[in-house]
Amino acid sequence: METTLYEFKVRAANGTDFDFGALRGRPVLIVNTASKCGFTPQYAGLEALHQKFKDRGLAVIAAPCDQFAHQEPGTDEEVVQFCRRNFGVTFPILSKLEVNGPGAHPLFVWLRKKTRGLLGDRIQWNFTKFLVSRDGRTVRRYSPTTPPEALERDILSALGD
Repeated sequence: METTLYEFKVRAANGTDFDFGALRGRPVLIVNTASKCGFTPQYAGLEALHQKFKDRGLAVIAAPCDQFAHQEPGTDEEVVQFCRRNFGVTFPILSKLEVNGPGAHPLFVWLRKKTRGLLGDRIQWNFTKFLVSRDGRTVRRYSPTTPPEALERDILSALGD
């Protein structure tokens, strides 16, 4: 049987387990993030997508990662406070994790295998975005340079519009 997004659990920044099974039937946008990156202002666009589409079912999830030039040096609590204070982020933020290499979280191993980017299945940088369909199987990858608002058409499609 094929693995779906809904089989993964990840530690949330608040220390609880985040169970993707609770999002069954909803499209999910997962983004590896960092607080000290040139793309960090994309948090504002991600929050705008969250506000615009949350009532229609979209879930936006931030996955902080310190693997790219150590641009996410803070603790989980510092990351959450930074995102709330500077960008008004209200969507879930996971605990810092790795997205590439032998320490990569199984969620990101799965996301990478389902998609290919410019570097094969490796994630090239912070703010790589993954849009997972309602069935938890189909994944689309977007580069760090793709602004969140450019995903609206695909989000509408994933929502069934």
